[in-house]
Amino acid sequence: MKLTIDALRSLYSSGNAKPSDVVAEMYQRIGREPHQPVWISLVPREKALARARELESDQSTVRPPLYGIPFAIKDNIDLAGMPTTAGCPAYTYSPERDATVVERLLHAGAIPIGKTNLDQFATGLVGTRSPYGACSSVFDARYISGGSSSGSAVAVAKELVSFSLGTDTAGSGRIPAAFNNLVGLKPTRGLLSAAGVVPACRSLDCVSILAATCSDAHKVWRATKGWDGRDPYSRAPRPGDDAAPWAGGEFRFGVPAQDQLEFFGDQEYAGLYQAAVARLEQLEGTKVEIDYSIFRAAADLLYSGPWVAERLAALQPFFEAHAADMNPVVAGIVGAARRYSAVDAFQAEYRLRALRKASELEWLRMDVLVVPSAPTIYTHQQIAADPVRLNTNLGYYTNFVNLLDQAAVAAPSGFRPDGLPFGITFIGPAFSDPALLDLADRFHRSQTDVAGSRVDLGPCPPGCIALAVVGAHLSGQPLNRQLTERRARLLKTTKTLPCYRLYALKGTEPPKPGLVRDEGFQGPGIEVEVWAVPENELGSFVAAVPAPLGIGSATLENGEVVKCFICEPDGIKGATDITHFASWRAFLASQSLPASV
Repeated sequence: MKLTIDALRSLYSSGNAKPSDVVAEMYQRIGREPHQPVWISLVPREKALARARELESDQSTVRPPLYGIPFAIKDNIDLAGMPTTAGCPAYTYSPERDATVVERLLHAGAIPIGKTNLDQFATGLVGTRSPYGACSSVFDARYISGGSSSGSAVAVAKELVSFSLGTDTAGSGRIPAAFNNLVGLKPTRGLLSAAGVVPACRSLDCVSILAATCSDAHKVWRATKGWDGRDPYSRAPRPGDDAAPWAGGEFRFGVPAQDQLEFFGDQEYAGLYQAAVARLEQLEGTKVEIDYSIFRAAADLLYSGPWVAERLAALQPFFEAHAADMNPVVAGIVGAARRYSAVDAFQAEYRLRALRKASELEWLRMDVLVVPSAPTIYTHQQIAADPVRLNTNLGYYTNFVNLLDQAAVAAPSGFRPDGLPFGITFIGPAFSDPALLDLADRFHRSQTDVAGSRVDLGPCPPGCIALAVVGAHLSGQPLNRQLTERRARLLKTTKTLPCYRLYALKGTEPPKPGLVRDEGFQGPGIEVEVWAVPENELGSFVAAVPAPLGIGSATLENGEVVKCFICEPDGIKGATDITHFASWRAFLASQSLPASV
């Protein structure tokens, strides 16, 4: 039984299985191996089955989007009626209310199976800092699973659940995804509520999603995102904040300069990264070398700066009374916060602001940053011998992302000769989550057979409005810069329905056509280019459109309705009907005018 969301939907729709059958199978699979280290606690089997039967008894004609989908929850996220430990028995409490993300998943029809292991208090990228045992990569038990969302990753990789919730402050959702050949989505800060989540660094924390495919991660993201009054850091995008006009087509991807790449001697990972870069170039990507030292400088602030004091702020009363009950490595990291002062915090904030400003210059050159998810992978023995330094090495490509307010998606990218997986991470500005998932999905499918549906962004890229242009704004025409200056990207060249006429307007500079709908007319259809324009840029674009032209709606030959240049009826007085040319370019060519006039 495959556990992707599409596979389970198909089973349920066909009547070949019910949610209670899937839940029963999950508990059989879980029972075949030791309870720990993957799980800290399980929802009682009968309670999970009761939840499944409740869904089955619902007679609604439309099923919720995650109907009957089993999932796991990192044990620093609250599930009402189950203990939350954060990987520390002495810290355990019993929440009366679900975390907001869990509430939304239950409302969407998902079924919780249990609480998973983690690096204690989500402090670590290794998955070994837990009294409940150390998880391993599903590909080789000698190697670490990655952390801190260790159990959440292994539960999905072993097909014990369809997806899982983790958290990601410094890479805790991306590193275990990479080491277990999964997709790991680190959403934009605040886009998924952190209410009901034990804080690590409250101003940086994110709930992460681990899944087998980008499509599954996208479905879970859609079910859980949104503003939440319970979380003071919750936020939603304003118009245009999530604009990614490059999504689905050509894109520019940044890579660190060659001398800024670091693999700590792992030549296999280095080679796999170069292979991934070459594959992205085959997917309409243009490689751009960027100055990665800016991003590394920001990363250094996370653990070598006063942000570590946030970990103490989250735990101070407990830490003062129970430091001896904590993992010694975790206690050492949290306790080190005492050496930082308020002056240190302000100076670090000033430094971070400067680095953000410097990074903005790099973002002008790229749409997405692509880095290895991890520079290498370590054995349990190696981590035990040098736990802090090697953990720091693992964060070489992850630690800066939340500090610089970016989103990220880790995706599988092949295997070393010894069978251990490698992954790359797609990083973008805040609110670029769906566009990153779409590109990661394209990449993932380019190298292996990925079951299920593709990430569905709809007919237009996120945060954009589809605008059809017919004349002086076409590619290569004199006003096309009004689109490109607003970051618009060409989506496609197509035609209108046959019921449109085209006129060469009189006395316009530069020369312009007018598009007019005539319901009784059957012509050839008029060639148009459809551009994706960021929502927040369309207003200034429309303001520059002179009479008799305006922006209305037009119907394309496939029935799609898009915004489009139209002409006022008065504007065609004295104009020349050029409909038979079927395009502005064809008309210009007939007049022996250069295309750039």
